[in-house]
Amino acid sequence: MKFKLFTLLASLLPIAAFAEEAPKIDSGDTAWMMMSTALVLLMTPAGLALFYAGMTRTKNALNTFAMVMGAFVLAMVVWIVAGYSIAFGTSESAALQNVFGGFGNVLLSGIKWTDLSGTYPTYVFVAFQGTFAAITVAIASGSVIGRMKFSTWMVIVALWGLIVYAPITHMVWGGEGAYLFDAGALDFAGGTVVHMNGGLAGLVLAILVGKRHGYPKQAMMPFSILLTAAGAALLWFGWYGFNGGSAFGANAIAGLAVLTTTVATAAAGVTWLLIEWIIFKKPTLLGIASGIVAGLVAITPAAGFVSVGGAFIVGIIGAIIGFFGVVVLKKKLGYDDSLDAFGIHFLAGLWGAIATGILALNDKDLLWDGPMKESGDRMGQIMVQFQSVLVVGAWTLIGTIIVYYIATLITSGSRVDQDEEEMGLDESVHGEKAVNL
Repeated sequence: MKFKLFTLLASLLPIAAFAEEAPKIDSGDTAWMMMSTALVLLMTPAGLALFYAGMTRTKNALNTFAMVMGAFVLAMVVWIVAGYSIAFGTSESAALQNVFGGFGNVLLSGIKWTDLSGTYPTYVFVAFQGTFAAITVAIASGSVIGRMKFSTWMVIVALWGLIVYAPITHMVWGGEGAYLFDAGALDFAGGTVVHMNGGLAGLVLAILVGKRHGYPKQAMMPFSILLTAAGAALLWFGWYGFNGGSAFGANAIAGLAVLTTTVATAAAGVTWLLIEWIIFKKPTLLGIASGIVAGLVAITPAAGFVSVGGAFIVGIIGAIIGFFGVVVLKKKLGYDDSLDAFGIHFLAGLWGAIATGILALNDKDLLWDGPMKESGDRMGQIMVQFQSVLVVGAWTLIGTIIVYYIATLITSGSRVDQDEEEMGLDESVHGEKAVNL
């Protein structure tokens, strides 16, 4: 009996050794990542949609909500079909791997439900990253509200997700072999990938589609600032998943990201409020909401890398830059960025990306790559951050122009006619009203 027991235990030893070496699922990390996915999902069809819809004119409020929600659902489908594969797959060609992950995981082929990304299921990582893809293109919708065909917009969403968003995501976050990742660019949760990308795409589309009739001479009053403020609050709530979830686990770095997100956002909200109060003598609710979003955007690339003091600096300067973009730059250059996607998302995201190099803690346990992690070279890290914003900006600019003209060709023009625009897109395009009184 003793011999048989010894034989049985000996036969199990290789299995036990393998079990110790194999990656193990962590229930805490898995729960946090699933919760973070739900929080980021809330940001788009609820938070961003309300934030944008409240700022647009009454006759276009429903269309604005539909542009955001339509973008979200279609972008998520595109992400599952091929976006994830391009962003996080592995190309057979080393040269292509710089910018393109290949088609090896189309429709998630090759990924099993038991596969892990670190300590949680790969399927959760796919869903989490899909919410990022969806909100990025939805951000761009804010620049063309009130005059773009819904059909053109939906074609743009599908093409842009594959041609612009997925390759940029691969370059920044695609792992070994990806261009900006190998260069050591730091972007904790999407300052370049999401906010610069979506904000610049919005400006490009706004310029290409043209200004709204009557802009800027005609007053275009917002539908409801209360809805916009509620949207900003939901965005802040969801952003804890956006930034905290980008630590990819329930860990100390997630805690740092949650705190820096809170500090930077509050500081930015106060800063925008004070600027308006001093310049215009009125502390507006729209100003507080805009400052909150500017702070959220600015801290996103730096959230897991900076101290509390650094978060204050990122938020305060992010609000100042956002205010300049919305109030000064747009008027000076004359472009019609309907809901200021460029002024807040691109400019504050640009600042956050550069500020990451300037203010990141010189701590190898926090930094995942780059000159600072390798040798403590802060100036080298700053130069890499500049490289990343230039590459992302160039890809977004060229890619968005290409996508726009393809979509325009497919839908026989990108603009609604003047009669439809004057009636309002809620009724002329959707046959509905945001409010029936």
